[in-house]
Amino acid sequence: MIISLVGYMGSGKTHISKILSEKLNFKFIDLDKEIFQRNKLTLPEIFEKKGELYFRKLERETLEEILATEKDIVLSLGGGTPVYYNNMEIINNNSKSIFLKASVGTLSERLSKQKEKRPLIARISDEDLPEFIAKHLFERNAFYGKAQFSINTDNRKPENIVDEIVEKLYL
Repeated sequence: MIISLVGYMGSGKTHISKILSEKLNFKFIDLDKEIFQRNKLTLPEIFEKKGELYFRKLERETLEEILATEKDIVLSLGGGTPVYYNNMEIINNNSKSIFLKASVGTLSERLSKQKEKRPLIARISDEDLPEFIAKHLFERNAFYGKAQFSINTDNRKPENIVDEIVEKLYL
């Protein structure tokens, strides 16, 4: 089984994926890290040197390859992955998809501490961040909402979120 976690940046996809993969004894793959390892460029470097469209093409190719060749993995997807091409359809057809839902307040709080690692928000002021996230979420929620399962992560311990995922997948 392949389990794909989708959601906005800062929703906890990577953290939850690591815990979930350990609990299930599955391999953990972070799509962004996989792209970095294959191209020897960080995401900010890819965005800066080659542009977002180039990155989205790499992302799509890497996603397709992982979904076609891997078994028993937890796949943490980038926040924008479901939005491009027909990625969400491919994700749903080849894995169990879970949307980790977080409020604008939660996301703003988490992301304000990680801006230098996040090319999309690196230059946005802390006071403008909630509005940016709200607009982005409004656009992306239509794609995230296509996930087979949805789990709210606000004010919850990672272990409880993982338990809920396991419960939903194995019932």
